[in-house]
Amino acid sequence: MPPSFMRRFICAAVAGCLLLTGAAAVAAEWGKPLGQAYDGPEGRPRPVTPPPAELGADERATMAVFEKVARSVVFISNTAIQRDPWSLDIMEVPQGSGSGFVWNKQGHIVTNFHVIYGASSIKVTLADRSEYKAALIGADPDHDLAVLQIQASDEALSPVAVGTSHDLRVGQKVLAIGNPFGLDHTLTTGVVSALGRTIKSLSNRTIEGVIQTDAAINPGNSGGPLLDGTGRLIGVNTQIVSPSGAFAGIGFAVPVDTVNRIVPELIKHGKLIRPGLGVSLVPDAMAKRWGVKGLIIGKVWRGGAADRAGLKGARETRTGRVELGDVIVAVSGKPVATIDDLMDVMEGHKVGDQVSVEVLRGNKRQQVSVTLQAVN
Repeated sequence: MPPSFMRRFICAAVAGCLLLTGAAAVAAEWGKPLGQAYDGPEGRPRPVTPPPAELGADERATMAVFEKVARSVVFISNTAIQRDPWSLDIMEVPQGSGSGFVWNKQGHIVTNFHVIYGASSIKVTLADRSEYKAALIGADPDHDLAVLQIQASDEALSPVAVGTSHDLRVGQKVLAIGNPFGLDHTLTTGVVSALGRTIKSLSNRTIEGVIQTDAAINPGNSGGPLLDGTGRLIGVNTQIVSPSGAFAGIGFAVPVDTVNRIVPELIKHGKLIRPGLGVSLVPDAMAKRWGVKGLIIGKVWRGGAADRAGLKGARETRTGRVELGDVIVAVSGKPVATIDDLMDVMEGHKVGDQVSVEVLRGNKRQQVSVTLQAVN
């Protein structure tokens, strides 16, 4: 090969290398795109890592629960009638939404009372997206529970399996399915964080034995089911504690043992038939103002349970003064200082039960036996 040709070849090769190196240096400059001509690995999709041969046992169990129970969860929306302030026309406006679940094949749907409170019409959307107008069958504001009913075919209705809550343990896995922010059939998981909590209902009554969980419960989850690891109903999601209104790690559910006791009553009677003593009580604030510790019986219902047991109510003297009758201080061996205390004791009884009532009559304590009657 002639020397001149060799020199030209070497110069061309060196120049080509310099051009390529310069292009690469420009293309690889930090903070800028690599360029259309770049053909390195960074400009192509990354290799996909093969999935594991099978998912973990816990993942499979969670997926199985969701697939089994999702058909039981419904979306509830309601509207209220309002009058237009300018035209004075009556119109229906969206009021709120929440979750619920199928209770039985007769189309009964369980949800929170606050989800349907004040509604003029209620719509239920099933998992297959079919929509039904719902009728309110019964409600118990004191436990934040309500029962609706829709007319749907047996095939469309998938009742949730009912479990128990008295045997739950802290740390037990739980799952919540609902429609947070209108996003249907959202699954969250967590554990039972605490048991035996108390919360206030919409009627300002105390709900006892509430389940606390860290499974995310957001607006729209209310009324949806809280499930155990096998997909059984253990509670109805009802409230959260949050300064922002969104989930902050503390959610509450009405225990299923309470739900399973109240729902049949609402289906049969449209309301909860409560056991009671057959008396009217003086408000707690007034008793406190008078310096009385206990429940002052204001009036004994004629022919009622307390009347038959010989309890005495307050009476007005000829001079216009109020003369106290019996003051209830304990029921079934449990001290009662407020009306809420008495309601809590009644939670553990039913109509027809016989309870011991300890009263203060004058300066003496007496015990009488009362057979509980139905009260509204």
